[in-house]
Amino acid sequence: MHIWIRSEVRDFEKRVGLVPSDVRKLVSDGFKITIEESKNRVISSNYYKESGAEIVPSNSWQSAPNEAIIFGLKELPEEIKILKHRHIMFGHAYKGQLGSRSLLDRFKKGGGTLYDLEYLLDANNRRIAAFGYWAGFAGAAVALKVWLHQKISKGPGPKKIKVYSGRKKLVQELRATFENEIISKMPKPKVIIIGALGRVGSGASELAKSLNLEVTPWDIAETKHGGPFPQIFDHEIFINCILARPGVPVFVQKSDIKNSKKLSVISDISCDPDSPYNPIPIYENATSFSNPVIRTSYEKTNLDITAIDNLPSMLPLESSEDFSNQLLPTLLELKNIDKGPWGRAKQIYLGNI
Repeated sequence: MHIWIRSEVRDFEKRVGLVPSDVRKLVSDGFKITIEESKNRVISSNYYKESGAEIVPSNSWQSAPNEAIIFGLKELPEEIKILKHRHIMFGHAYKGQLGSRSLLDRFKKGGGTLYDLEYLLDANNRRIAAFGYWAGFAGAAVALKVWLHQKISKGPGPKKIKVYSGRKKLVQELRATFENEIISKMPKPKVIIIGALGRVGSGASELAKSLNLEVTPWDIAETKHGGPFPQIFDHEIFINCILARPGVPVFVQKSDIKNSKKLSVISDISCDPDSPYNPIPIYENATSFSNPVIRTSYEKTNLDITAIDNLPSMLPLESSEDFSNQLLPTLLELKNIDKGPWGRAKQIYLGNI
């Protein structure tokens, strides 16, 4: 079995789905591992070479042997119109997202197969590997950075979000900012987290609590009545950890903003503005590390929204190590690719093309 780890094409995407220590385990089990060079990846190619992987040029996966399984995280280059290989990746292809039909058509034309990591499920229909905790942790950190910038600079921001070597350093920086001469004289923001009991919510909650912030944790019990949700506006920061899907209520509408005396920041970690089920339909485009904030206004009331769809890249090393550790046992099952989680993922793909 041959796994080919491609380089990521997106700016600020420093994660990798398989770390060197797990490469070594796969090689020991008879797998061949190829990894592309990458100027962005948080882990140097040298560590992969030492673990038994073959190193090849960046973006050379199109010339990989037909039997190789191409493994990446985020989107493929759009200019590649025919996909002939089997690909493991986050495809975002089954919920009507922008570009999803085009991606599936590219696989269909080439005879390839998409094994979507979001739909790699165990026998109990639960996700096998996810970055959710890290998305929550980073998404809460970005929300706080936006709120702090509002208070210090009196405008939307920050202008960009940087990458951190670890969560300890990120928390230390946030604590230092809260001790700023201006901020230290202000009450700390109250935070409401919807979806607090899931993986994403647990990460967001941990970040907020590490800074001794008052957190209101909501989940299904608090939202099942379908709204409205005026309690959200009793907080300075709202963090949404609920995925857009049928049945999810709308938490904030644009007309609600005028009633917002406290709420000034929304961090939409689910980040699905194209979905008809978007629970926060007040913005149209995702934000990014280089442009993290959208300011929306209604009747002279301002609200800043951040919705970065690759938040775990803020903490690329820790998030990659955790994800790789989650995924490794299932990667070892690739030798029986038509059975178990891989077989189920293929059937989901075939049911959508």
